[in-house]
Amino acid sequence: MSGNVELLNKTLTTARAENRAALVGYLPAGFPTVDGGIAACTALLESGCDVVEVGLPHSDPVMDGPVIQTADTVALRGGVRIADVIRTVREAHAATGKPVLVMTYWNPVDRYGAERFAEELAAAGGAGCILPDLPVEESEGWRKAAEQAGLATVFVVAPSSQDARLARITAAGSGFVYAASLMGVTGTRESVGREARDLVERTRATTELPVCVGLGVSNPEQAAQVAQFADGVIVGSAFVKRLLDAGDDLEAGLAEVRALAGELAAGVRRV
Repeated sequence: MSGNVELLNKTLTTARAENRAALVGYLPAGFPTVDGGIAACTALLESGCDVVEVGLPHSDPVMDGPVIQTADTVALRGGVRIADVIRTVREAHAATGKPVLVMTYWNPVDRYGAERFAEELAAAGGAGCILPDLPVEESEGWRKAAEQAGLATVFVVAPSSQDARLARITAAGSGFVYAASLMGVTGTRESVGREARDLVERTRATTELPVCVGLGVSNPEQAAQVAQFADGVIVGSAFVKRLLDAGDDLEAGLAEVRALAGELAAGVRRV
């Protein structure tokens, strides 16, 4: 079975045709439980997110702030495995028909086997993989496996990336480019800075791929702000925090993430 890179491409193209940014949500698999995580990812897609990134929990998440680290710890203590991540992708996609990607650090994929991971992700209906710590110079093996499986390979660029480096990264990627809005880790912030707009402009000068901005967006006002200059708005920690704040009351947590997804979806549609 081939993966859903074309569905991802079509979804982002449709959002652009509607003169808006796409809304991309993120939640780690296995949080608060495997079944709870599947329900939460599905809720995001049903409530306004165009795309969802399913995080593969990692014991040393260098790009993630304390909120996502806490959720990852819950998932790992619960015994989450790669099979659970793949299942989360499969069930969220099957329930909604929308594109679902995996966001993961490279080590778990490398240990699992790049071809095996790509094949299983594609068979689950996955659209691609975001690999924030895989250097483009070392990515050929993965990219080949992903392309054969019909998956996008999404790389992350940062404000510190020089123009020549941006061009090298975007030439190797597919699906979209993940633009980290600032230097640092994930988390909600009071504002999304000018660096984000500058990074999007510099990245667009190197590629025709959509550029989606993440790190720091947590409310509809910020989503509207970023939607003015980016092709997609990525929100993770704000969703995770809603689930964390709900504690053991999963239904309350699901209601909270549904509400936030709806608010953010309205934000990216502001003209």
